[in-house]
Amino acid sequence: ARIESRGAPATVSASLPPELGRVVETALGAHWEIERRWPAHHRHGSADVGALADLPADLLAVLDEEAAGCPPEQWVFLDTETSGVSGGSGAFAFLAGTGHATPQGFVVRQFFMREHGEEPSMLHALAQHLEPFRVVVTYNGKAFDLPLLETRYRLARQRVPFAHLAHVDLLHSARRLWRLALDSCRLMELEARILGYERQGDPGGAAIPRLYLEFLHTGNFRPLVPVFTHNAFDILSLACLTAIVPAAFRDPSRLTHPAEMVALARYFQREGRLEEALVLIGEALRRTLPEEMLWEALWQAAEMERKLGRIDAAVARWSELSTIRNPHQAQALVKLAMHYERREKNAALALEMAMAAFALEPSQELEKRIRRLKEKAATPRPERLL
Repeated sequence: ARIESRGAPATVSASLPPELGRVVETALGAHWEIERRWPAHHRHGSADVGALADLPADLLAVLDEEAAGCPPEQWVFLDTETSGVSGGSGAFAFLAGTGHATPQGFVVRQFFMREHGEEPSMLHALAQHLEPFRVVVTYNGKAFDLPLLETRYRLARQRVPFAHLAHVDLLHSARRLWRLALDSCRLMELEARILGYERQGDPGGAAIPRLYLEFLHTGNFRPLVPVFTHNAFDILSLACLTAIVPAAFRDPSRLTHPAEMVALARYFQREGRLEEALVLIGEALRRTLPEEMLWEALWQAAEMERKLGRIDAAVARWSELSTIRNPHQAQALVKLAMHYERREKNAALALEMAMAAFALEPSQELEKRIRRLKEKAATPRPERLL
């Protein structure tokens, strides 16, 4: 009995202060809920919290076609704090936070289980809260938050509440846009670098599971207060970024950093939107780019010009790449050799380009090309009559 009493968690049902939230009773028990509000004029770094409510209904369709036509009041932003950062069937979400825009501002509601027995009630209340919404927006939610919650709903024998929701995971679009410009695309990094908001006293994601475990054993809520704040600001920053990322995809003229332009151009190129990609690449090349990014941008521009049938423009790009040592120099020389052999019918110049490429990156294919070009160059061309 003494051993069991030492390992038993503290009774925490009444340990949280009323000013922090309230007890909510459901058909499956009780749990704790916290609500936070920000007025429409509130500034979160450089972002205006109230601007989200005024965004066009089809904004998220740029990122996910299933979200087309959904006005901002039908978007819900979701983030969880869990017992472990690696997921798995043993992990659970002890705090689930949601946020949504209203004409008056932004509202965050957090569902918290003060002990393991409150999980069914918390999950039930979260499912009811999600019913009016049509789109759920997360950050890495496809890989972590939603699969973890789905597992907990199934273990609790409750209906998974996400079937009627289109899911937009902003992480993937943020990476397309900022992975070249920033060292990391973590949410807090974007919050600091894109929104210009610096948190004070944040516990950090790695410490959060330990803080909750301490709460279960001690019943002391005070170390958890920064966790509630951390979760709320994650949701607020996610909402502000949701107003920025799709707008950049829709109107690239908003972009100011050349690395952002190159990253978005790559995405447009993969989508087959070559004209838009070329405009962005051209604008980026007129700015100051890091050397490695510069060579890659020139190579991409040449390939897109070639696909669009603008051979002269492609040759100009290949010529730029062929004159100075860079990762694409040999490839550019090969492209020029092919152009002069096939289009210009100038075997001597094609041979010169092929030999220069072979000196940089020897290969059997280039050896064959050089032999063939030598034979062509040695064969006298018939004289023109006129």
